[in-house]
Amino acid sequence: MITLYGFAISNYYNKVKFALLEKNIRFVEEVIPPSQEEAVLKRSPLGKIPFIKTDAGYLSESQAILEYLEDVFPDNPLYPADAFQRAKCREFIQHIELNMELIARRLYGEVLFGAKISQETKDEVLPKVENGLKGLARIAGFAPFALGEQFTAADIVAWPHFQLVGFVTQQIYGRDLVAEHIPGAADYIKLIESRPHAQTVTAGRNAALAEFFKNR
Repeated sequence: MITLYGFAISNYYNKVKFALLEKNIRFVEEVIPPSQEEAVLKRSPLGKIPFIKTDAGYLSESQAILEYLEDVFPDNPLYPADAFQRAKCREFIQHIELNMELIARRLYGEVLFGAKISQETKDEVLPKVENGLKGLARIAGFAPFALGEQFTAADIVAWPHFQLVGFVTQQIYGRDLVAEHIPGAADYIKLIESRPHAQTVTAGRNAALAEFFKNR
């Protein structure tokens, strides 16, 4: 049994939850925010979420978790069998998280938490996110899934990140940069949302958001 720690506002938490559901792995969820408390730091070295508990111990960082699940639970694979295609899947994931999401994250504070982001930061983030999305469009197929006909870990990662980055850039710039730079992004997101497990993740995220903003 896997225990998934974190909360469903996080797109990285939802990435792991989506993978667990798609791979039909038994798990339970324990709501916990990022924390610098010693009890959390013993399980996640920087106090970040998500992290998981396994029979072998605790594991943090969403991509390490995703690949661990693939190695230990090979049924319902999320990575292609071919070595090069597996590498292309990892390339896609690294690109989307380092060259798009990580950069756009600098905007989240204003949109999600009410913090003020300087105009200088907004001006700096804009071309970098656009460049990352343009690069992503060059390596993605979206035919119909991110890397072609097979649903893979690339889709597990793209779906929550596209939604959040699209929403945040719409709020900050009045432009959904994902929709602008990824051809067919809206149809792609709808395709993933048609999957029952994506709907489960969405329901959990919506409930967590409602609870979060109710308590603000």
